[in-house]
Formats: sequence, C-alpha cells, structure tokens
Amino acid sequence: MSVNAPRSIDEYLKQLRRALEGQDPALIQDALYDAEEYLRAEVAAHPGKSEADVLELIASTYGAPEEVSAAYRDTEARVKAALQTPAPRATGEGSGLARFFAVYQDPRSYTSLFYMLLTLATGVVYFTFVVTGVSLSAGFAFLIIGIPFFLAFIGIARVIALGEGRLLEAMTGERMPRRPLHPGAPASWWSRIGAMLKDVRTWTTLLYLLLMLPLGIIYFTVAVTGLAVGLRLALAPLVLLTREFDLVPGVPGSMIRIDDWHWNSPHTLVGALLCMVSGIVIVTLLMHVARGIARGHARLAKALLVIPGA
Repeated sequence: MSVNAPRSIDEYLKQLRRALEGQDPALIQDALYDAEEYLRAEVAAHPGKSEADVLELIASTYGAPEEVSAAYRDTEARVKAALQTPAPRATGEGSGLARFFAVYQDPRSYTSLFYMLLTLATGVVYFTFVVTGVSLSAGFAFLIIGIPFFLAFIGIARVIALGEGRLLEAMTGERMPRRPLHPGAPASWWSRIGAMLKDVRTWTTLLYLLLMLPLGIIYFTVAVTGLAVGLRLALAPLVLLTREFDLVPGVPGSMIRIDDWHWNSPHTLVGALLCMVSGIVIVTLLMHVARGIARGHARLAKALLVIPGA
C-alpha cells in the first residue's frame, strides 16, 4: 500500500471527494454513495480484517480514489453526450423571428410546460405529507413510537426528494442525484436522530417540499392562463369558418363560443386572423416562459436537495 493510500473508509471518501472537486454535486453524491456502499459491504464481509486491510485487498478491484474519479468523469461525459437534447437548428442562426419560433423544436419546451401543470398536484401531495409528518412527529415525541416514526418520516421525505430530482432531470435535463446520501456506518437510533437534526439537508428538503405548493399554484396558473388565452385567440378563425360553412352540423351556435366570438358574431375574418396571430404569439411566449421557469426551478431544487460537494 502506498504512503497516500487511504487506511479507512472515511479517508477513502475524503480522497474521492477531493478527486471529484469541481464536478456536479449530484455526480459527487452518486460516486460517494456507490463507493461507501461497496466499501462497507466488503468490510462487513471480512469481519476478521481491519478497514485498512480490506481497502488494500480490494484496491485492485474497485480502484484508488483517483481512478474511481476518472472513471466517473468519463462515464458522466459519455452519458451526458448521449442524453443531450439536440439544439434547435434555428436557435443560434437566422432571424429573430426564426429563433423566437424555434422553441417548438425543443422537446424541453413541452416537458417544461407539462412539469408546470404537474406541480400543482405534486405540490399538494408534498405539502400535505410534510405538514402531517411534522405534526404527528411532534405529537408522538413523548411516546415509544415517536423515534421510529420520525426516522421513517425523514427517510420517506428523502425518498420523495430523490424521486422529485429524477422527475426534474427527465423534464429539464438538469443533472440531479440518482442515489441518496449513504446513511453511514450502523449507529443507534439516538445517533441517527442527532445526525438527521444536524444535517442541513434534512431541513432544506422539508423546505423544498413545502415550497412546492405555492410554486405549484403559480406555475399551474401561469400555464393554464397562457394556454387558455392563447388557444382561445388562436381558434377565433375556426369559429367564423364554422359559422360560414356550417362545419359542425347539428351543433347549436351557442355552444361554439370563444370569448365574444360565437355563431352569431359580427366580427370579420380579418379581425379573427389578427386574434389568431396574437394567440400564437401568446402560446409561443408561454413556451419560452415554461423553459425559463423549469430551468430556474431545477437550480432551486439542486440548491435545496443537493449538498454542494456532497
């Protein structure tokens, strides 16, 4: 074993963290989890050996911290290149109008808009879970089930946060953790509770889950309002065509209504076309806004759910 070779799991993890310095915090968290999970399993499988002996034994199979770091960097670069969404062709070239409408070529625009609609439902679930969990944890604090209930509550909250991160990565492309933080070496319940209370990520995770309700209401309102107004205006010519050519036979005129345009509307086709253009512009602006909101929300999620440098 070389002079700088780690002689304990904690030392190995510190060296691996230093070797991964500058990388995405989500990648660092995944690498540390994989390493600690493997190393602790190997130590448990060799009860008669010290951590230093086990680390020396598996050095050739798992690799030194620098080797593991290089492998993760290489794998991350290849995976990122494979999963990267191709940039719209008109994004960086052509007229401003072409770049404006190029948003429809970006799949992230549609997934971001869908995420804005979805956040209302997830926000209600997250908010209800946190409020109920905190209330019951406080109520059970002096009962025998208080400790296991609190541990289960925090554990489930972290699982939810991990799932939220995976959803965000799928919708926005922002790199999020694919593995949780490792719980560490076996410890007593009191030690685990103390560690959870001291871990800032415990409180930032709960804060994020609470914030999802007001943010979800805002996102949902913006998305629904933009779609409703934009599509209503964009479909104005269809109402006039329906009136002139009886495209929907048997349907009463009162049922075909878009704001003030309906079967008996006196508005002209020119006015309807202007409304259509306005509606298309509004929907396009909404797509741009959806992408911006999704990117900003992903950064907020990473700041609250992922510890910098893991």
